[in-house]
Amino acid sequence: MKIALAWVQACLVRTTIILGDISLNNISVNQQEEINAIVLHWPPSLRLGEDQFFDFCQANRELRIERTAEGDCEIMTPTGGETGCRNSRLVAQLSVWADRDGSGVAFDSSSGFILPNGATRSPDVSWVKKSRLATLSPQQKKRFLPLCPDFVIELRSLTDSINALQDKMLEYIANGASLGWLIDPETKQVHVYQPDKPVFVLDDPACVSTDDVLKGFKLELSKIWDVGF
Repeated sequence: MKIALAWVQACLVRTTIILGDISLNNISVNQQEEINAIVLHWPPSLRLGEDQFFDFCQANRELRIERTAEGDCEIMTPTGGETGCRNSRLVAQLSVWADRDGSGVAFDSSSGFILPNGATRSPDVSWVKKSRLATLSPQQKKRFLPLCPDFVIELRSLTDSINALQDKMLEYIANGASLGWLIDPETKQVHVYQPDKPVFVLDDPACVSTDDVLKGFKLELSKIWDVGF
């Protein structure tokens, strides 16, 4: 499903009520059909602060919105059925392990993280050590979390650009993530990212695991490769 430009403009018109005097004439909109997204290039004078960007996202909950380190907004539609099913299974597996392990917290794709480079990202699945979350104030925990997750998963959908996702994975690692898995159901491959190590690819694995970051966690992939409907 491609985003209709008029739909995004309507969202922006509604958002002006919250954010103030923002003119659509000053915002450059670039529709990236390859990754099923629209990128809003804000002039420096109109770039949103952290609180404004949070309010912008809350005013447009039907959209998945991320922000680049340069301050541009990337807007994506909801996923298709197969991708949504796969993502729910990824979140379920990590959440069950995280509750049992107790050392960290699992998050789904609705959670936002403000990375050290200024970008705000919402990985499909992520995990953060409780010791890091404990340093945040109650107010910080209610908004986008000002940290990079320790572990992230990005799930490629049919319309996602593999190059864009690879760049995003490298961004997570550069900003402090200890481990990242890029899962591509079409090729049945898992790209593994770690600091100071070359990226390597697993071909059609039945499962993937690590004891370095998530001791004892094993991700079963049979129902990720085949959703069953």
